[in-house]
This record gives sequence, structure tokens and C-alpha cells, in this order.
Amino acid sequence: MNGRASGRVRLELAYDGGGFHGWAAQPGLRTVQGELEAALERLIRRPVPVTVAGRTDAGVHARGQVVHVDLAQGELARLAGRAEVSAAPLVRRLNAVLPNDVRVTGGEPVGDGFDARFAALWRRYRYRIADQPVAQDPIERGFTWWTRPLEAEAMARAAAPLLGEHDFAAFCVPRAGASTVRTLLELGVRRSGPGRVEFTVKADAFCHHMVRFLVGALAAVGAGRQGADWPERVLAGGERPPQVQLAPAHGLVLEEVAYPVGDAAQAAQAARARVYRG
Repeated sequence: MNGRASGRVRLELAYDGGGFHGWAAQPGLRTVQGELEAALERLIRRPVPVTVAGRTDAGVHARGQVVHVDLAQGELARLAGRAEVSAAPLVRRLNAVLPNDVRVTGGEPVGDGFDARFAALWRRYRYRIADQPVAQDPIERGFTWWTRPLEAEAMARAAAPLLGEHDFAAFCVPRAGASTVRTLLELGVRRSGPGRVEFTVKADAFCHHMVRFLVGALAAVGAGRQGADWPERVLAGGERPPQVQLAPAHGLVLEEVAYPVGDAAQAAQAARARVYRG
């Protein structure tokens, strides 16, 4: 869209998921998509659908969520009050009408081949646990899972065999007709301070609840309820046993979504992903 007065716009979002019933718009429920589309309709004066990099569950937070919107000729320029095409006035005006628990942190015109969902190379999440009273700060309770003491080294050993391309059906809630094959690029576990455990999870894409089931399974290892080889055996079995618990949503933050550089590379990545994931 560079140099044009109409086309596609990429927006970056951050939100506190505690007050939302997830990303996706649902009748009668407060969602991030619902708030954003209502704000866009107020400014653009028509419904403006958004496409998101990845839907987040109820209670999950984001610092680096990405969406794209398609605007008609002159709509972006009208917000700026001048012929120059810039997303800055849209960002500023959206933040003036959005609630304080969701912010647009950046935006730019992009080519028509950019797709917030399918053009993404990878998504990175972080999950935080406080497993000792010293780290269980009430001010941070909406962003950290408080749990029993965990052995971080054992969880790191258990995580290593899960890296790479696998069918993660055992760590997902499957959707009809959707593949559960994903490439897990990083599954890091470390002590980030006294009484604090931090997971970094990066993949080309995630199926429903995948990060939270992975964290739940590793937490069972860290608590001594399962051996370090158990998550790998669960993965190979292809079905989720009841011992794999879903980690609470509020400890999870979508930190970053990465894309190729350049219109052609973004369009090519989107085309590949559509074929691969349907």
C-alpha cells in the first residue's frame, strides 16, 4: 500500500486479557476483537473486520498482537486530514476511543499480500510462574500463576524432546478439519529470579490451548508428579491423558509475532501457510 491512499494497514496491539472473554467476537460478551472493531467502526463510519495473527483465550494477555484491516480509498487520508498516507492518525484516534485495557502500539500501511495470520513466520509467548512466597506479589497476581515449588532443571530436560515438527494433538483442543502439526522452535524454561519460573514458547503457529497444555505438562514434571520423559511419551501417544492439566490463562502473554521483510516475501509466506494449514 506504500504511497497509495487505500489498502491494507497493519496494527500492533497490547492488552490486559483479564477483562476479556478472549480475542474472538462473541454476542453479549466483551472481547478484544469486539472492542477494536467497535472503535474502528466509530472512526471509519462503517464496519471494518480485522484479521488477527492468533486468537488468544479468555484471560490471556498480549504485548505484541498483530492485526490487519482493509480500508477504502481516502479513509486513511481522511483521518489524517491531509493527502499523506500514514497510520499514525489512525493509531492515535483508536487509542482515544478504546478502553484503557487495550492499546494500539503501532501501525503502518502494508502491501495487499500481507496477512496478519498466514504471513507470520512465528509467534512467541511467555508464561510466568511464582512457585515461592517470596515471588507471590499480589500486585502481579493477574499475570502470574502461583503454584507449588517446581524443579526448573527437570522441566527444561523434559521440554527438549518436544522441539521440532510434531503432531501436537496431545497438547491441543482439536478444531474440525484443522491440522495439529506444528513446528516448535523454542521451549525454554529458566529461573528469572528467586521464586520465579519463566517459560518461553515459540512456534510457527499454535493450535488451541497448546501453550497452556505444554506448560501444564511440564509443571507436572517440575512438581515431581511425572518423570522427565513423560511429556515426550504423551506427545508420541497422540492423545491427551487427564494428567495433562491446562495451565491458567492469566500467566500467559503473547509477546511477539514475526514476519518476513518485504511485500513479496510476506505474500509468499502467506500462500505457503494457507496450503499447509488449510
